[in-house]
Amino acid sequence: MNIENTASQMRKGVLEFCILSVIKQGEAYPSDIIEKMKAANLNIFEGTLYPLLTRLKNAEFLTYRWIESNSGPPRKYFMLTEKGAAFYKELEATWNELANAVQALSKAEQEYTISNDLNQPE
Repeated sequence: MNIENTASQMRKGVLEFCILSVIKQGEAYPSDIIEKMKAANLNIFEGTLYPLLTRLKNAEFLTYRWIESNSGPPRKYFMLTEKGAAFYKELEATWNELANAVQALSKAEQEYTISNDLNQPE
């Protein structure tokens, strides 16, 4: 099994939640989202981000507004809708449940391993 492929699939599974987390902090321009994701060590490319933003907008989780730019064309800034904020809360609850379950299982495995190691005759 290839760890890079598995890790990539795990990241893809949480991209929408991460993108919504960034936008929840306030209006966000796509390049700002990319920068924040990279700062968190979750690299995302425009070719991945824009389709996700479109899908979230079409689901009425996001809206946007155009803001004039001094250095080029107007920029599209995204923000959560009321429906998007409710969806975000559901994703957050799901993420917390999943993270707690994984942590409990991995901790249980560590405790089991330590317990077995302590009970092994020398």
